Amino acid sequence: MHRANTIRTADGVELFYRDWGIGTPIVFLAGWALPSDFWSYQMAPLSEAGFRCVAYDRRGHGRSSDPGRNFDYETLANDLESVLDALNISDAQVVAHSMSAGEVVRYLSRSRLARIQRIALIGPTLPCLAKTADNPDGVDRHLLDVTRQQILGQGFPAWLDNNARPFVTTDTAASTTTWLKDLMRSCSLKAVLDCNRAMIEADFRAELKRIQIPTLIVHGDRDASAPLELTSRRIVALMPDARLTVYEGAPHGLPITHAARLNQELQEFLRSPPLSLPVAPARRSA
Repeated sequence: MHRANTIRTADGVELFYRDWGIGTPIVFLAGWALPSDFWSYQMAPLSEAGFRCVAYDRRGHGRSSDPGRNFDYETLANDLESVLDALNISDAQVVAHSMSAGEVVRYLSRSRLARIQRIALIGPTLPCLAKTADNPDGVDRHLLDVTRQQILGQGFPAWLDNNARPFVTTDTAASTTTWLKDLMRSCSLKAVLDCNRAMIEADFRAELKRIQIPTLIVHGDRDASAPLELTSRRIVALMPDARLTVYEGAPHGLPITHAARLNQELQEFLRSPPLSLPVAPARRSA
């Protein structure tokens, strides 16, 4: 039986979504281990301001079903396409936080259909976190793997208790931090671990160069999860039409801690005149 407010993907996963307001559609993609509730403080005011705000829970997150598999970026990009298809969205603007920046970039880099006018990447984890021969400034792989080891060793709730503070600011209410941890506890452990692995192994350097649409990047200079110099500073140098705004004192959770400022900036960026949508290059055959 099909549940209300869900979209079924090609591989049978039911994605829970919320759809608020009428107007130009904005699709919100939440970060690692977070469901669509994370965007509540953007969706509520922006839906009142004349936008149609859509967000969905990634597979294995929140109220979406948990297939126990296929948490790779290719499949997650396919899930985004399923949502755009099902809701008949052809002129979207996408706002993506943390690891979900890779989902929209993967979609844009390989889709034949140009359905997205512009994107905003908030605290993105791109382009390439791990240190490799051609990415010597990345983080040693064994250090990146520690997160999964700690989660398995301590348990995810304990890991969240030990690591939640840097996600917010010192003056963030304890109740807000508890709410964020509760949201993340709703994510299946398999999704937590596999999405973390996908984020670490990803390399989007080549794909970012092919994204031609206007892009806003917003990053905090106290982001401990996705350090500014390793991520957004490099992204803006790779993308043809991107600009970076740095929020002084902002952490990885800036959509919560700096909601008013971010909402204003998103409105200004997303209200710019509509564009002629480019046709993305077709996939090469193997």
